[in-house]
Amino acid sequence: METSLRCGGDSRALRIHAKEKIPLDSNIFLQVHGELDTRMGEPSLLAASVRQFFPDLFASAGIGVQYDKYRKLQHFARGKMSFPVTTDGMLQFTIKGQSHHDKDFKQFCFIVFLAD
Repeated sequence: METSLRCGGDSRALRIHAKEKIPLDSNIFLQVHGELDTRMGEPSLLAASVRQFFPDLFASAGIGVQYDKYRKLQHFARGKMSFPVTTDGMLQFTIKGQSHHDKDFKQFCFIVFLAD
């Protein structure tokens, strides 16, 4: 289990974040994570997702559900794919995308960005 302390955003309180990855198959795992707001003494985020890696394609995809104290219940899908620029793999471009939907599956956020 990975744990971290986080501060920032809309809250001045320290948040305790915990994440666990449970293998389901060789390239598939269940990821569960949550945050506890130390000021309020209650969870500020709970999420679960299934993620699959495609090592031959340098790609991954995932779907899941998340509950937070602001937007309540939401669904999300995300993907990532890397394109090697050099033959040795030392330089690559990565495209990441994610889409968030509310409980009625109305899209309220779609993000695509490049990373190196």
